[in-house]
Amino acid sequence: MTKKSFKSGFVALIGAPNAGKSTLLNNILGQKISITSRRPQTTRHRILGIKTTEASQVVYVDTPGMHLGGKRALNKYLNKTADTSLMGVDVIVWVKDDMQWDAIDISILEKLKNEGAPVVLAINKIDKVADKESLLPFIQKISLEHDFQSIIPISALTGKQLGEFEQLLLTLLPEGELMFPEDQVTDSSERFMATEIIREKLIRRLGQEIPHSLSISIDQYKVEEKITRIHAVIWVERDGQKNIVIGDKGVGLKEVGKQARLDIEKMLESKVYLNLWVKVKKNWSDNERELISLGYRGIE
Repeated sequence: MTKKSFKSGFVALIGAPNAGKSTLLNNILGQKISITSRRPQTTRHRILGIKTTEASQVVYVDTPGMHLGGKRALNKYLNKTADTSLMGVDVIVWVKDDMQWDAIDISILEKLKNEGAPVVLAINKIDKVADKESLLPFIQKISLEHDFQSIIPISALTGKQLGEFEQLLLTLLPEGELMFPEDQVTDSSERFMATEIIREKLIRRLGQEIPHSLSISIDQYKVEEKITRIHAVIWVERDGQKNIVIGDKGVGLKEVGKQARLDIEKMLESKVYLNLWVKVKKNWSDNERELISLGYRGIE
């Protein structure tokens, strides 16, 4: 690789919950490293996604959705993680999935005014916009709110305009060197990815019932010659939630375990034995000490 023309840098993906940041990251990388669902606040941690070509290495930083209110310790952690992920990045991409302008947009804009990196506004989910002629007036209107480097409509789901989007980012990144090995696509460990896969399957199965009261920890992660053995705990906050997760005669937990195991096997490219337990840790999402014990770092 020629150092002279090689581009490298960090790109932060920010936006309101459920704007499509994780779907965008997965589509750009061509593989799934950040879990997705229709439920807001699915992403809880800073996730790095690394795309390396002959001419560039772009490190995307997927962040929890920025949101207003939410006084619980978990909400504060999510917002703090999103804020600190902006530090030191070369480009900020604000992923916005509607053509409205409300309180959360004003809040995000206030944060961006204090950042020195160029900001690209990506208007996502244009595949769902029935009246495409309404896009241009909205772009003209929103361009008055901030000095955006560029505003580009995209569809993270279908891939529409993602090629143009990536080329735009490369024009904004500095010349540099490889920051990660060429074949590395994330800095997340397989152990961490396993917990995220389990949580994704739970969120998708349970819908709106208790997704924000769920957390996963690994008690045992043992790699053997022909199989990886994983013992994981699903933490909830109340006894009633435990019953919901387990389901009638254990059917719910069994189905989640099956779906998670298949995805983990695909990730590890090996056989997996997955054992799930459901336990209660009362009000863990509003207790900083409990959050730290469950792996939510950076809130001390």
